[in-house]
Amino acid sequence: MFKELNISICLIIFVAISSEAQIRRHFEVTEQDGINLVSLNFSSYKGAAHINRSYHGVPLFVDAELGKVNILPSFSHSLIDGVLHASLEHKNVESESLSKNLSYRLFSSGDDDFDHKWDVGLDPNYLYDLHLQFGIGKAWLDFSNLPVSNCIIKTASADVFLDYASQVSNTVSMDTLGVAINMGSVYANDLQFSNARLLMFDVNYGSVNLTFNDTMAGPSQIHTMVGAGTVNIKLPPKDLPYLVKIKSTAMCRTKVPFSMKKIGEKTYVSKGYSKGAENLMVFLIDVSVGSVSLE
Repeated sequence: MFKELNISICLIIFVAISSEAQIRRHFEVTEQDGINLVSLNFSSYKGAAHINRSYHGVPLFVDAELGKVNILPSFSHSLIDGVLHASLEHKNVESESLSKNLSYRLFSSGDDDFDHKWDVGLDPNYLYDLHLQFGIGKAWLDFSNLPVSNCIIKTASADVFLDYASQVSNTVSMDTLGVAINMGSVYANDLQFSNARLLMFDVNYGSVNLTFNDTMAGPSQIHTMVGAGTVNIKLPPKDLPYLVKIKSTAMCRTKVPFSMKKIGEKTYVSKGYSKGAENLMVFLIDVSVGSVSLE
C-alpha cells in the first residue's frame, strides 16, 4: 500500500512539474481600423524567438511557450493618433551567474536550451517600427514581404539570424536597421531586400556575417563595428557601385577581393563605382582585434 502511495505521489509531482514547465500564453491585438503604424517593443530576458510574417489577419500575434518562470510576461497596447503602441516584456527577477550565462553561450544548441519559446507574427497590411531586445538565446527574423520602417535589435548574449527567405523586398523604404550585441553573432542574408538607408551592426565580442547580392534601390551606408571578433561580408557583384573603408589595428587581419581598386588608406572601390551613383553603397568597417574578410 505504501509503495502504491509513493508511486501516486511521484506521479502527482511529475505532472505538477511538467505542467509548470509548459506554460503557454497567447497575446493578440485585434484592432484593425485606423492604424497607420505599429510600434512594437518586445523584450525577453531569455529564449528562442521567431519573428516573421503572420497569416492571422491581425497586426500582432504572439504565442509563448514558457519553461520555468519566476514572472509571467506583461503585455499592453493602445491606439493613439493612428499609432498602435504594443509592448510585451518578460523580466527575470532572479539573477543568473556569469558562469551560467557563459554555459548558455558556449554549449546551447537548440531552442529547448533557453527555456522559453516565442513566435511573433506580423501582418503585411501594416507598417512596423520595431524595437526588439533579447537577453540570452537566439532570434530568427524573416522580414520577407513585410513593410518595416525601422528595426532596432539589442541583445546581451543572443545570436541574431536575419533573412529574407522568400526573396521578397521590404515594400517601403527603411530608415534604420540596427543590431547591437554584447556577446554573440549576427548572420544577415540578402540585405539588399531590406531597402534600408542606414544599416548598423555593433558587436563587442563575436562576429558579423552579412551577404548582399545586389545594391539597394537608393544610397545606403553599412556601418560594422566589432571590438574583438570577425567581420565576414559577401559584397554585391563587382559591376555595381560600392565603396569600402576599413579602420583596423595591427591585431586585425584583412582580406579584400583583387577586383577592388585601392583609392586611399584602407579605402577600396568596386569596378562599377561611381561617386554620383543613385544606388551607391558605402561600407564602413571598424575592427579592433580579429579579422575582416570581404568577398
